[in-house]
Amino acid sequence: PRPHRPDQALLVGAAVAPTDATTVGVVSRLLPRRNVALLRAESLINDGTALVIYSLAVGVTVGSEHLGAAHVSGLVALSYGGGIAAGALVAWLGIRLRRLVRRLGETVLDNLTIILIPFSAYLLAEQVEASGVLAVVVCGLIMSQAGPSLGRAEARRQTMAFWSLAMYLLNGALFVLVGLEAQAAVRALSGTALSEALWMVAAISCALVIVRFLFLSVAVYTIRALDRRPQQRERRMGNRARVVSALAGFRGAVSLALALSVPYTLVSGRPFPDRDTIVFVTAGVVVTTLVVQALVLPPVARWSHLPHDTEADRELALARTTASETALDALPTVAARLGTDPEVSERLRAEYETHLDTLRAAATVSTPNAPDTDLVRRHEQDTALRLALLEHKRSAVIALRDQHLIDDTVLQQVQAQLDVEEVRLAPAADPE
Repeated sequence: PRPHRPDQALLVGAAVAPTDATTVGVVSRLLPRRNVALLRAESLINDGTALVIYSLAVGVTVGSEHLGAAHVSGLVALSYGGGIAAGALVAWLGIRLRRLVRRLGETVLDNLTIILIPFSAYLLAEQVEASGVLAVVVCGLIMSQAGPSLGRAEARRQTMAFWSLAMYLLNGALFVLVGLEAQAAVRALSGTALSEALWMVAAISCALVIVRFLFLSVAVYTIRALDRRPQQRERRMGNRARVVSALAGFRGAVSLALALSVPYTLVSGRPFPDRDTIVFVTAGVVVTTLVVQALVLPPVARWSHLPHDTEADRELALARTTASETALDALPTVAARLGTDPEVSERLRAEYETHLDTLRAAATVSTPNAPDTDLVRRHEQDTALRLALLEHKRSAVIALRDQHLIDDTVLQQVQAQLDVEEVRLAPAADPE
């Protein structure tokens, strides 16, 4: 059951090496934003290296590749260079295509374009045997900078809803498929082989945490020795924070996908050596990281005494305040251009000034030892009252439909407006 050849051990290592970007959301509320950002960036970039090593290990096993320093270096260079180039090219074309679609005003077409862009980047990179994952990452980073100025509000709402559901379904389907494969692998393993495979799961799971902690320590001290700038010293983390980062390296979708991608047979037609063991061990390591580490991480995070991250709240308050101040300054010019009645513009000005005062008061309340204010309390009461009244409005419209006084089309239009108002009033949800 133990891998018979070094390339098969390399295959297992490549499968369990990359951390998963999706599972980082599990720890997003436990760690400061900087730590979560590092985990996400690591998981996205490491996928490209793991996939290169995985394809090389499979190629060596089936006889289509060979190990060599120059050959492996060339594959890594092609994977990264080609992936970056493909992602940048598709992003450049995607920006121009989305600008054209925006002029047409077609929300569904805009969403279709958003969906096709990452798949196009992946397929283009795969055509030149580069890293499709890295191409999607680069393309996504570029599109994330240009996207807010390209899309419309309705398109963004549909896109967020679609990707949330799609990610949930894809990850769920992946776990189901791996569960079926692991079940078949257990049947194929004998009693002794299954015991050894379980020991391998435990050993690899421990090794991943230990090696991860050692790598983080070596990398940090190497950076400290080479970079002596004061700003670099401000970003330093202690050993307790590194323990948390070591435990936060969950494995997930990429590892499962690699396990499912192991071929059943070689070119000669013989079974792929130790495929059942590879699938079982990979699935076992993923389950161990998601269950054991996820249970251990919260108390370890509390033990580490990581600093409370208030930067995100400060930036959110800054963005909301700046947006309201800009709108308030532009109000006279825009009202004159649109020919708005003075009564309407004054009423809107009063509403914006009240909203701006509320934002400033909320920022004051969020600081330590600051007293609460009546303005914030009245704003919270106003929001709660409006949300409660929305339920009555929604019930009244549904009752009209049930009494056959309006049809479903009118109900959907009014309900969409009520939903938008509810989303606007409700507290902002976390990105995860």
